[in-house]
Amino acid sequence: MAPPRILVVGAGFAGVECVRRLERRLAPGEAQITLVTPFSYQLYLPLLPQVASGVLTPQSVAVSLRRSRRHRTRIVPGGAIGVDTRAKVCVIRKITDEIVNEPYDYIVLAAGSVTRTFDIPGLLDNARGMKTLAEAAYVRDHVIAQLDLADASHDEAERASRLQFVVVGGGYAGTETAACLQRLTTSAVRHYPRLDARLIKWHLIDIAPKLMPELGDKLGQAALEVLRKRNIEVSLGVSIAKAGPEEVTFTDGRVLPCRTLIWTAGVAASPLIATLGAETVRGRLAVTPQLSLPGADGVFSLGDAAAVPDLAKGDGAVCPPTAQHAMRQGRVLADNLIASLRHQPLRDYVHKDLGLVVDLGGKDAVSKPLGIELRGLPAQAVARGYHWSALRTNVAKTRVATNWMLNAVAGDDFVRTGFQYRKPATLRDFEYTDAYLTPEQIKEHTASAVIKH
Repeated sequence: MAPPRILVVGAGFAGVECVRRLERRLAPGEAQITLVTPFSYQLYLPLLPQVASGVLTPQSVAVSLRRSRRHRTRIVPGGAIGVDTRAKVCVIRKITDEIVNEPYDYIVLAAGSVTRTFDIPGLLDNARGMKTLAEAAYVRDHVIAQLDLADASHDEAERASRLQFVVVGGGYAGTETAACLQRLTTSAVRHYPRLDARLIKWHLIDIAPKLMPELGDKLGQAALEVLRKRNIEVSLGVSIAKAGPEEVTFTDGRVLPCRTLIWTAGVAASPLIATLGAETVRGRLAVTPQLSLPGADGVFSLGDAAAVPDLAKGDGAVCPPTAQHAMRQGRVLADNLIASLRHQPLRDYVHKDLGLVVDLGGKDAVSKPLGIELRGLPAQAVARGYHWSALRTNVAKTRVATNWMLNAVAGDDFVRTGFQYRKPATLRDFEYTDAYLTPEQIKEHTASAVIKH
């Protein structure tokens, strides 16, 4: 009899941690493991702002999935665009655009999240995100290009609009992105003798009344002071009313000449979740504390795509979409899946949050490890130490440490690679949120699938 087929969707923190544990703990031949992902690497997402600012190279945060000595997982290069839980078939669009059916006995939905957007005129056509490696590389090129074009321009209005930068989202991603890229432009302007450094202006806006409220009032205020000391204009209680190619309109009525809008206003669960027709909590799949989907045989979910009950907090709370939860959920889910295979009892996921770290670049950071509030160099040491230790391979750790050391000694680099410079890219060009199937289309694709148990 053929061994059970385990299909893992997504190669983020949750999916990769699950696959690695399955490879370690399953006996050879006990199950077939398949991983669906467009790229054969795990992206260390928290360090993307440092890729955008050039402190780290893209390769250093893309951890290869094939380096493990225990690697025996079949990788399907593509993305899941629909799941039929009754037929036990996942519909996959390969990177060649070929659509195939992948039958399974157990499926792990670790599809992660996409950038959350709203119905704001011009947003999808004119904003860039900070959710993928390609986006970070593109944003870096775009920002440096604005300096190049402003330096070459004789039009004062054009120059002014190219030197205004807007980041929307006062969470970790937005705050770190604004802080890191502001340091890049501040360092770069010394190499542009025709540019007035005072014309370069970064804006960080958020509809919330506080910056990073999860950090608490003291550390949130400390981060705000760091940003304002660097002349980053922080506007709270404000969002975008309209986005154009050369100007942005704020909800408070201000109209800002601007050609760079970076949108980091939160995340939403992958659209794949909606194809299941199951119960959700704010778009995330409602699962049990054992990470299984009620009423669906062999279906598990975790990470950003799932609303996992936070038993450590209680009161109906769900785990926040952070890397530390995703990684630990991956281990528990792998153990529970193996327990299901071996007809053993499953265990609940319980984890108390270890704290938060925010790297603002240079010597600036705020951190709250185990509830202890830190700022400045001690916070920076904790932030970088945490990120460094969380990298999965020694090769990745070496690359990141070398990049940090080189940046500290040699300073910032301002090379523009020319990535997609002939075609401006936007949110929809990187995250493919329109690629998913409707439930009716899924049934059409799975109707002819031959399921072999």
